[in-house]
Amino acid sequence: MGRVAIVTDDPGWHGSRLKLAFGVRGFEACYVSLTACRLNLDGEGAPISIPGFDAQLPSGVFVRGVPGGSLQQVSFFLDILHGLAFLGVPVYNDARSIERTVDKGMTSFLLHCADIPTPPAWVCNDRDMAISIAVRELEQGHQLVSKPLFGSQGEGVQRYRSLDDLEGLAESNGIFYLQRFVDSGSIYHDWRVFVIRGRAVAAMRRCGVSWLNNVAQGAHCEAARLDDDAVLRRLAEDAVAVIGMPYAGVDIIQDEAGRYSVIEVNSVPAWKGLQSVSDVVIADRLADDFLSQCVRQSVLDNVMAQ
Repeated sequence: MGRVAIVTDDPGWHGSRLKLAFGVRGFEACYVSLTACRLNLDGEGAPISIPGFDAQLPSGVFVRGVPGGSLQQVSFFLDILHGLAFLGVPVYNDARSIERTVDKGMTSFLLHCADIPTPPAWVCNDRDMAISIAVRELEQGHQLVSKPLFGSQGEGVQRYRSLDDLEGLAESNGIFYLQRFVDSGSIYHDWRVFVIRGRAVAAMRRCGVSWLNNVAQGAHCEAARLDDDAVLRRLAEDAVAVIGMPYAGVDIIQDEAGRYSVIEVNSVPAWKGLQSVSDVVIADRLADDFLSQCVRQSVLDNVMAQ
């Protein structure tokens, strides 16, 4: 039986679903916190120490969360993931993918440079500059939202409708991330599309109780058929291809004129809400794709060792 690590500090619903899916496929899964890992660079044993894997590094590492902390701490956690990949351990999603998507500014930059439809956005560390940008946008009739550069589930997101609102313009650790607000009409809604290995496998429509459409903020989920909307499918798949990762949750919104825009790309997406309205067993799809990567790497290692 192979052994894999699920990186998380809170296994919860997602961790249990993955552990079950791996077990059915003949792999034992252990929960691991990056806070308990370390680098051992003394020339004795593996250069990376992972609790529960003293004798041998895992066959693969499935990342369900990276802890917060200081810049040095987060850099160290990502160093562990980078190091594992360097040693030939499949990391899913890997540190590079996480770095590109946990930072909303970089995600917007990559989408913009690849001509993927995404709302105009600005990132700076000067409040006067941020105010100037916001005033210009509001005077041109555009509303804005500010978001923490590192954040999820709609926490810390604010909307600015008028110049008076700018008194409360929010920063995130000295950085201002501003994005043009996309009005989806009288019923607030967007889509979450789940992409695995370049193919959109499931989607839902999220209808918010306010302009925030996150499930964590009270939005309810409705099933969405990808076969009915080729544009939605293609846009989600293209966005993930631009970032370059095996799987992701893509948030897409449609304005009143019917134009789609990618709002965010999530490299450690939750799928509990999506699973509640989807016939696709997402944990099974993820397990199949991840374990196939682990098996390919194992075969390659054996060939190289001969």
